[in-house]
Amino acid sequence: MDLIKVNNEPIDVNQLNDWLSQLPQDGAIVTFTGKVRSLEKQTISLFLEHYAGMTERVLANIAAQARERWQLSRIAIIHRVDEINANEQIVFVGASSAHRSDAFAATEFIMDILKSEAPFWKKERTSQGENWVQTKKTDKEALKKWY
Repeated sequence: MDLIKVNNEPIDVNQLNDWLSQLPQDGAIVTFTGKVRSLEKQTISLFLEHYAGMTERVLANIAAQARERWQLSRIAIIHRVDEINANEQIVFVGASSAHRSDAFAATEFIMDILKSEAPFWKKERTSQGENWVQTKKTDKEALKKWY
């Protein structure tokens, strides 16, 4: 069972952990929560755009790829869009499985693929102005371990 959402609502990590933890056969729940960082550019916020419907299909496809590789019970992929302030949560990925190795690997795989393949467009707002964010070289490099 997969839970895939793209919306502008705050991420309720506790609720998602509860959902991932419901199956008694699962001994492992692994989650990743990403935040909007404010580093050297002093990011104030990110504005994310996406194609509704298309983005959810891509995320569902990423979850299906993870299921082909590992034994997983539940997968949650939640991504926020619109205006997200620095230090707020932007993404949540979680997987439940009978064994931790599958849940760890799947969660890392989903994040790596999502960062490079999901159709999101990010505009960063800083004290110096606004600019569109390009995919980082390190995100592209992370794909090499999966393909």
